[in-house]
Amino acid sequence: MTEALILKLGQDAIRTTALISAPMLIGALVIGLIISVLQAITQINEATLTFIPKMIVIGVVVIIAGPWMIDVMSHYTIELFQNITMFVRGG
Repeated sequence: MTEALILKLGQDAIRTTALISAPMLIGALVIGLIISVLQAITQINEATLTFIPKMIVIGVVVIIAGPWMIDVMSHYTIELFQNITMFVRGG
């Protein structure tokens, strides 16, 4: 395995991880910002107030985007397994 191949595999893994986690992270970020603004408006300083809405949003996002996330992960895994002989031989 060459250094370029290892870097490519690492970049692909990070890209796939970012693609899969982005919908959940963006959903949690948006709901966190909305609840923070509501807390600032109403002057309620409760740190645990954002936990349940974030969990609900993440659950909804997983239900909605779950098939797409599984598709992205399966394509990545299939590509890895199909090219494993090329990876082992060095390039």
